[in-house]
Formats: sequence, structure tokens, C-alpha cells
Amino acid sequence: MKYTEYDTIDFLSDEFFIQWVKNPDKNTRHFWEKWVQQHPEKRDMVLEAASIIRSVRYANSPELSDEMYVDVFETIVKAGNQSCRKESKSWFTFYPLKNIAAIFLFGFCGWMVHFHMIVGVQPVIPAETEEITVLRTVPPGKRSIITLADSSRVFLNSGSEMEYPKAFSQGDRWVRLKGEAFFEVKKNGFSFSVFAKNTEIKVLGTSFNVKEENEDLSIALVSGKVQVNDQKGNQVRLNPAEMLAIKEDGKFSKTSFDSLEVTGWKDRILVFRSASFREVKRKIENWYGVEVSSNGKVSREWKYSGIYKEETLENVLRGIFITSGMQYHIENRKVTLYDPK
Repeated sequence: MKYTEYDTIDFLSDEFFIQWVKNPDKNTRHFWEKWVQQHPEKRDMVLEAASIIRSVRYANSPELSDEMYVDVFETIVKAGNQSCRKESKSWFTFYPLKNIAAIFLFGFCGWMVHFHMIVGVQPVIPAETEEITVLRTVPPGKRSIITLADSSRVFLNSGSEMEYPKAFSQGDRWVRLKGEAFFEVKKNGFSFSVFAKNTEIKVLGTSFNVKEENEDLSIALVSGKVQVNDQKGNQVRLNPAEMLAIKEDGKFSKTSFDSLEVTGWKDRILVFRSASFREVKRKIENWYGVEVSSNGKVSREWKYSGIYKEETLENVLRGIFITSGMQYHIENRKVTLYDPK
């Protein structure tokens, strides 16, 4: 049976999986991290099985005394003799007694291994056997700072959502992101993974920005190193001041980036760099939690650049549209733009 066909019970009885959870080495770690990355639909099941395995202890291997060994071997020999009497002489020639005994003894040893690995598992009931996750949602117009269990900090932008464990299991630090966030990851010897758009961003200790926009994804690295793994098996490593852009069709490109434009939002700095009207509209709606509509047409060539720190909505609108000749009207949470002519 392939691992893609496994359910939780199958994972619990798979020795290679158990080895990865209990005593991971380079081979098991590489295989399972790669496999989970390629099959994100199985991640929850894998985490559940791993949590169960960590919550049990393995009984000591049953001791086989000298007396017990003699009894078992004597039983095997007698069973072999009885079987041989019922068979022809030619059969006994091809399968001598010592071979029969060896087969039985090998089977007995196999049973002992099975007992040790599977039957001998004794459950230990911990305070909490299931991984508890937290879902944090930030509405438009708001921003949030989250401190994770390992003291890493996450700046969650407006209109974003993040799921993360309340407490990290040893060696298993991860979050699942929708939207945009800036991460300051504490280095503790274990990797930290961010899952977004079927992509894994894997780091140790670093600071970086992750942004989902429509069906595209961008990762901008400020410090440290980042490895990005997509669902097609591609791996890309980033150095500081590099940004990876992944399109909906899976194509990606690596470029430099303007740190203030990309990460300024976490310090409440609103930045426009030759922004189109559509981009300005989208940023204002998300930044202030308002709805923007227009009664007139705006030229496709219209661009705007500007920087605002902790400014009110009205001051930003005044600065943006004073050069365009357009006017604006604010009522409740709605902004209407119009041409006064």
C-alpha cells in the first residue's frame, strides 16, 4: 500500500514512520519532510499520528530466560520430529530437522520483534494528547502582533489569517498563513515552517515577509536564510535582500526589493511606489477598512508615489488626489471618488 492511501492507523503501525517520529535521522527526516510537502492534504493526518506516537512509551523487550529458551527449543524439536514421521524419506532429506528448527526459531524471533514494536506498546495518558491550534484573524483596517510559544514574533497584516499550534512539539514549529505577515523567528536549533499557497517556507532563525495576493505569493528575506519548497518539488534558497515571486501557474523569479515598500506596513508606514489607481484603491481599503468606489474614469496611465506614517484616512486621500484633480467624499466606512467637472 502506498503512503498516499494510508489512514492514521496505517501510519501508527509503519516502522519507518515510527522511527522518524521517535528517533529521526538524516534519511527519515529528508524523506518525510519531502513527502509531507508534496502531499499537504495528508499533513493533518501525519501530525495526528505523530502526536499519538509521541504520547506513548514502548515497553521493555520481554526477557527470555534460559529455562524458557530450552522449553521453546524442545517444543520446536518435538514438533519437527512429529512432522517428519508423517512425511516421506525424500522430503526429510531435503528438509532436515535442524532446518525445521531454524525456521520455527526464526518465526519465534519475528514474533518477539512484533511484540516489542507493536503489541508491547503501552499507552501513557498525558494531560493533552491532541495538538491544540489557534486561528487568528485580523480584519481590514487592523494589524496584530502575535508571540508564538517559542518566542518568535509575527506581525499579521490587515485582512490576514494565521493558524498555529498553541505549543510547539519538539522539532515541529509551523504556522499556516493566508494573507500577509512579517516573521521574526527565534533560532533554537529546529526549523520553522510557514505554509502558504501549497508552498513551504523553511527557516531557522531569520526575519522575512510573506504575502499572498490573489493567486500569487511573494517571500522577501530581510535577514538569515530561507528555503522555499513548492508542491512541484522545486527548492529555492534566498539570501538577505532577495525576494521570490511565485505566480499562480507555478513560475517563479528572484529579484531584489525595496525594504520600506515591502515591510514598512509592520511599522505603520503606508508606501506607494508608482502605484496604479487599482493598487492605491486596494491598499486604502485594506489599510483603513473602508470601501472605495469611483464615479468617474481614471486613466490607465495614472500613477502615484508617496509615503505616509500613521496618517489619517482623510490626510492620505488629500495627498493622493490633490494632484489628480479628483475629489472625494467620506460617509461612514465608504469613500466615493468623483470628478468635480
